[in-house]
Amino acid sequence: MKKRALICGLSGQDGAFLAKFLLLKGYEVWGTSRDAQGSHFKNLRRLSIFSRVKKISMSVEDFRSVYMAIEQSKPDEVYFLAGQSSVGLSFDLPAETIQSILYGALNILEVCRLVSRPMKLYLAGSSECFGDTSGKPADESTPFDPKSPYAVAKASAFWLANSYRDSYNIFACTGILFNHESFLRPERFVTQKIIQAAIRISKGSTETLELGRLDIARDWGWAPDYVEAMWLMLQQKSPENYVVASGKTSTLESFVEQAFTTVNLNWRDHVVQNPLFHRPNEVTYSCGNPSLIKANLNWAARTSMPEVVDKMIEGSM
Repeated sequence: MKKRALICGLSGQDGAFLAKFLLLKGYEVWGTSRDAQGSHFKNLRRLSIFSRVKKISMSVEDFRSVYMAIEQSKPDEVYFLAGQSSVGLSFDLPAETIQSILYGALNILEVCRLVSRPMKLYLAGSSECFGDTSGKPADESTPFDPKSPYAVAKASAFWLANSYRDSYNIFACTGILFNHESFLRPERFVTQKIIQAAIRISKGSTETLELGRLDIARDWGWAPDYVEAMWLMLQQKSPENYVVASGKTSTLESFVEQAFTTVNLNWRDHVVQNPLFHRPNEVTYSCGNPSLIKANLNWAARTSMPEVVDKMIEGSM
């Protein structure tokens, strides 16, 4: 019998790459979207797997909808990746962000508690929960210090999953993923904004790329590497939370420089800083310590930041 997986949040970057990864592992893959019939699923089409995934509609904030999706798909593994995923947008849409992430996690945990079939549940956490790590790599014991509505929602979902695991003995774990990018990122994310602007300018556009702070530092990895870590977490006998990161941090300025260098341009000729793009309560430094997942699951990020940039450009040309 094939294993069956349900990916909540199929249409996003991680959902699409995870679907492809699981298909290669021989899974029967189901995925949810708020309107599965009306969604184009462009990421699935870009990865040439659209017809191979069973798609169902589900609203993460509606318990009955979540319950029916689980009953219809009857999964062995559930990957909860749904919810508003932009840190910047969470300042403009705080209620929607918290509801989609926290209520969604609550509903999926409740369904896992109530159904009679055993299921393993993965929840997508975020490095944003740590806030600014002040030059030190964060590991599984580092206290949370969320700085945005998105981070508050992710931190709350993390503790909720821990509570359900301890109270009801369900297999639920959270991957605390640091920044991971690909050519499937929407342009509202600054990394894709940079990549697309560099490509357009290299082709003759006279635009100027406006960015906020360039001194912020992030631990960047390649999204297809990170979905493997999600899967590995559910192959274990007991659930455990893990930091998933490269362990190496780079400034946004170095990311910009790499992008423009790759297309044979000097970034200083095309980029300006605009205070309008500064976030409230910005996290300036973020770095993860992936030593536990390396030791326990033999997982390590395989793609460095410069390689991530090059792959993003290659996938977008």
